[in-house]
Amino acid sequence: QVQMVESGGGLVQPGGSLRLSCVASGSFFRINDMGWYRQAAGEQRELVANITRDGTTVFYKDSVKGRFTISRNRDKKTVYLQMNSLKPEDTAVYYCNAESVTTTYQVINVWGKGTLVTVSS
Repeated sequence: QVQMVESGGGLVQPGGSLRLSCVASGSFFRINDMGWYRQAAGEQRELVANITRDGTTVFYKDSVKGRFTISRNRDKKTVYLQMNSLKPEDTAVYYCNAESVTTTYQVINVWGKGTLVTVSS
């Protein structure tokens, strides 16, 4: 079974930067689109950015455009979120998400456990 494991969260001052990473591990046939969601306290989970398998198409939530960059490794199993010019309102738990094709060719949606990003002085 596939697992998504995030890393890179932490505490950063406003205006600072962080880089989140997420790697798919375990048994699977293929990883398709990958993305990052976030959920602030008391709020619903929202899509921040996603990227297609070949990396040619990306999407960003309006409030992070120009500040965040999503990318993925050539191995197609790792996705990154470079976050610059961080603001207090970016504080949230960030979740990695991927569409995975299993070894039996089922298409499933997989989530990581999340990594906390806190932007505060």
